[in-house]
Amino acid sequence: MVVFRTEVAQLTTYDSPRGCHKLPADAHVLVNRSDRPVRVYGDPFCLTPGLTVQPGYGAHVVPGSGSFSG
Repeated sequence: MVVFRTEVAQLTTYDSPRGCHKLPADAHVLVNRSDRPVRVYGDPFCLTPGLTVQPGYGAHVVPGSGSFSG
């Protein structure tokens, strides 16, 4: 998983993430570089309905409160 935050910040990477992960507060885009689908949520606890992101695809994320599960 790779998360783009801003043009002045390094990419945030997650290697083989399992479980729920809160996204950085300034996250903008999540790219699924894993070999399985992940779900992106609008809350920090992976509780609300989420969007499935297939391997090789990406999604815009909610700045300040989003999370994902893998």
